Amino acid sequence: MTRITLTLALLISCLLCGAQEGAAPASLTLPAELVYDAASDSVPEEIPEFKRKLESTVFIPKGQWAAGVSINYSQTTQNDYTFFIIEHLSGDTYNFKVSPMLMYFVKDDLGLGGRFAYSRALTKLENTDFVLDSETSYSVENLYRLSHTYSAMAIMRNYFSIGKSKRFGFFNELQLEFAGGQSKLMKGKNEALTGAYETNFHFNVGVAPGVCVFLNNYSAMEINVGVLGFGLTTTKQLNDQIYESHRKSKSANFRINLFSIMFGMTFYL
Repeated sequence: MTRITLTLALLISCLLCGAQEGAAPASLTLPAELVYDAASDSVPEEIPEFKRKLESTVFIPKGQWAAGVSINYSQTTQNDYTFFIIEHLSGDTYNFKVSPMLMYFVKDDLGLGGRFAYSRALTKLENTDFVLDSETSYSVENLYRLSHTYSAMAIMRNYFSIGKSKRFGFFNELQLEFAGGQSKLMKGKNEALTGAYETNFHFNVGVAPGVCVFLNNYSAMEINVGVLGFGLTTTKQLNDQIYESHRKSKSANFRINLFSIMFGMTFYL
């Protein structure tokens, strides 16, 4: 296009000069480098598409199964224990939870699966005093509480490695949980015995990122913690087999919950 424009500009200037002097226009000879030859002009080649060469490492390949289990157990025994405003604490507690998991990888580093959990907790308090000051105190005696909880959770995990390493990696887990349970509470003894029976239902949506470390090609240790979640709990309570009550609670959080840290062992088949 530059050659054509330059040629037209020279022709127009020569014609204008000849018309002003009253003479017939003379023939114009242009330098060879200014002559545009449409036949010899070639269209420039297309610029090749630029692609970034990003290296990615497949951490867990498609088609692999993962199975694991998390187990938690704790037990405490107190005998005339005193701490802050709590005095003369005597009693026993224990908490047990087991949670198996099964997952299938539908794509590289993307797994879908489920987790089932059962937990049991017992609190048996013989005696304790809550002392706020020299004139304000409150005593609790003969308190017994036993609870069972069942839950089913659908999970989706996305893994990614640290650089090219296939031993250390991160994952992000999306959780959808449904849970239900029963508990009974008794207080006092003999004629002063009173009690309540509860049934509850719990729904929760959460996000739990974590870290996994492969011990060998088929087993890995995992640690994850809940950072985001929304929960809904409904409870029905029957007191002394006569009075019925209901309770509903909602919760939402965006924080690291140190009490939700889970350690587990996973096997990749």
